[in-house]
Amino acid sequence: MIDDGARARRRGRPPARDSADTRRAILDNARRLFAERGYGAVTNREVAEAAGITTGALYHYVDSKLDLYVQVHQDMQRQVYGRFVEAVDSSDTFIGKLEQVLEAAHQMNIDDNSLALFVGTVRSDMRRFPEIADRLAVAVAARDEFFVDIVDAGVASGEVDPDDRDRLVEFIRIMLIGLTEGASETTAQHRCAVEAIVSLLHGRLVHFPKADR
Repeated sequence: MIDDGARARRRGRPPARDSADTRRAILDNARRLFAERGYGAVTNREVAEAAGITTGALYHYVDSKLDLYVQVHQDMQRQVYGRFVEAVDSSDTFIGKLEQVLEAAHQMNIDDNSLALFVGTVRSDMRRFPEIADRLAVAVAARDEFFVDIVDAGVASGEVDPDDRDRLVEFIRIMLIGLTEGASETTAQHRCAVEAIVSLLHGRLVHFPKADR
């Protein structure tokens, strides 16, 4: 008598251990390809070849290219914001939390810059493909709420005037977009940008001109 596990394997379903490894390969290679070329230019066949499987095997893990893209985005969010949550928990102040987020972002850029590059690509793809924007709307809102919470911590600590709350949220959002899209190519450039932002936060980067004597 053939058990259910043997029957599943006969149909081509991968064993659980191989399945986890293959899923990881699919997500990592798909993220890299989407980050480099965007949603429209990448095919499922290319992703499958990069992951070392057949196109048919890819459909054991995803239903479509859009489903693959959404899964890659979910995986990116889990990795990035998992690290960010650890970072903000290490400080009780607004400036401390933001500094730690910047350091975490820099370290992730060193470890695997396809994460940051994919974040930049997602913004472009959401503008070009309404179906992506629809599927990622909830995740994007949750991402933005994370940065709102950092600013609210600054309001609670007295570092941020409540009247400046909304402006500071937008400043952080735009600053981090620029850091992602403009400084992810080299670690040296990324390090320089992080240090400049930290210096700006502490009032060391720009000074009022000296009054004429």
